[in-house]
Amino acid sequence: MHDMAVHAAQHHAPPTSFLRKHVFSLDHKVIGKQYYALALLAALCGMVLSWLMRIHLGWTNVAIPGLQLLSKSGAPGGVMTPEFYLQLMTMHGTIMVFFVLTTAPFAAFGNYFLPIQVGAEDMPFPHFNMMSFWVTFLAFVVLMSSFFLGDGPTLGGWTQYAPLNAIGAVSGPGQGLGVVLWATSIALFCIGQLLGALNFITTTLDLRVKGMSLMRLPLSAWAWFITSCMGLTAFAVLMPACILVILDHVAGTSFFVASNLVVNDQVQPHSGGSTLLWQHLFWFFGHPEVYIAIVPGIGIVSHVLITNMRKQMLSQRVLIYCMGALAVLSYMVYGHHMFVSGMNPFSSLAFSFPTLVITIPATIVVLIWIFSLYGSKLRINSASLFALGFVSMFVSGGVSGFFLAQPSIDIMLHATYFVVGHFHMVMGVAAMFGIFSATYFWFPKMVGRMMNETLGKVHFWLSFVGAYCIFMPFHYLGIAGNIRRYSSFPDDFLQPLIPVHRLITIAALLTGVAQLVFLYNLIHSRFWGKPAPDNPWEATSLEWSTLTPPPWDNFGGKLPVVYHDPYQYGVRSSVGDYVMQASPEQVQTPYEEK
Repeated sequence: MHDMAVHAAQHHAPPTSFLRKHVFSLDHKVIGKQYYALALLAALCGMVLSWLMRIHLGWTNVAIPGLQLLSKSGAPGGVMTPEFYLQLMTMHGTIMVFFVLTTAPFAAFGNYFLPIQVGAEDMPFPHFNMMSFWVTFLAFVVLMSSFFLGDGPTLGGWTQYAPLNAIGAVSGPGQGLGVVLWATSIALFCIGQLLGALNFITTTLDLRVKGMSLMRLPLSAWAWFITSCMGLTAFAVLMPACILVILDHVAGTSFFVASNLVVNDQVQPHSGGSTLLWQHLFWFFGHPEVYIAIVPGIGIVSHVLITNMRKQMLSQRVLIYCMGALAVLSYMVYGHHMFVSGMNPFSSLAFSFPTLVITIPATIVVLIWIFSLYGSKLRINSASLFALGFVSMFVSGGVSGFFLAQPSIDIMLHATYFVVGHFHMVMGVAAMFGIFSATYFWFPKMVGRMMNETLGKVHFWLSFVGAYCIFMPFHYLGIAGNIRRYSSFPDDFLQPLIPVHRLITIAALLTGVAQLVFLYNLIHSRFWGKPAPDNPWEATSLEWSTLTPPPWDNFGGKLPVVYHDPYQYGVRSSVGDYVMQASPEQVQTPYEEK
């Protein structure tokens, strides 16, 4: 492994030109920062789109100044049409799921810290790594271009269900060129993630330094490794599915269009396809995608909590096994998204059972967190607060999953805001809290400066309270029968729910403004923050044993040797209550991974 790590580092020399150093860089750390910048840009775009939708839901006929500049036909006079609302909803979901929740916790932080945490000098395939970012960036550009080409973006939702995704403009605005651009974007995104996953897997298995056994990997490294294994399978299914959609549009095929389909009083010139085929292909990717977004958060939060608790989790091995179980089971439960598709009741039962089983490893992870926190002297800082917020959101959002695992209940709730509240809390907000926790924790190592802790705590409390004010009422709206994807509420029984939507809208606007506190803290600290020491958190894993920021080859030409597991806290050593993973110092410890 040592020889392979040296060989990998020799694939490229230190950069000399501006383009090679900052733009087309082969350095995994620069690529990680590029992924983070892309995720930040995408998050801002997705947040603005959600603001526009929330304003429309709270005050349906209000004119939003300047909205007509985004789409003259979709917002004449600044008043949003129902079709344009669906287009915004589609773009919001696609941007957030792919370009934020996948890109930031996995591609950004994983790219930057996985090689350092295993002791490697770089990724084994640096050119593939560079390609993975630029292909992902191209995918984002293609997706956003649909706002300015043709009749706007697709309105089919981030799931793009057939047959509307395959029959062209007859099914609505953006369903022609908009769908082709959407499918092209996602296919490119899949290629980028496949290239990244290959790098992550090879780095973890082949570039570990001497002494770094698999069980001595930090939990964050394990999370990135497990996620890359999921991505290698999941994205490999979604990519050809997107290609088939494009062929239905441009080549006259009928993969997802059944015979004798009538849309807008027009018989479609397609035959022989299956509308359910798309659902099977999409959700075979789609449910692992939930864990592609959340498993990196589990690893990051565990890593941050252990560092701030100053003691080990109850069982690091069990946490690793649970993350692996979540990855495996995620492929066995995808059918619970299709309970309303008319599937055989026996198939529903077959998917319902593993959906309940998958809660077991998730519950074990939560119990390990809670009982490990019990009795600890937790250091309260921005990173640990967002880690605790992750736990809270993960639990609150996960509890509602029990209801949706039952076919008889899910059929009643599936098309309502109950589902929207569930996946926003457990996948969206929890994953975002994991991203924030990682940012506050690793920012000093990435840029050499500390973030402002006071602003970080203000950011946490505003975001934490705001998230509950936004997404908890979604569950109540769903139980009341509020159908999701409706842009207005003309029915009598929905009229009393409008004040709830207005409360949610106000909370969403205020919570969005709170993110400006984070943005200011991030930018100000980058240039004017207090200089960071090499190990400000007194952490033990390998990324804290090198310079801040790390040199281009991570360890200054001398690879470390690992002597301990990554979480030696609560011990007596020459430096305090911890011993570094690469320190040869022998200490008395009740627990040591080999």
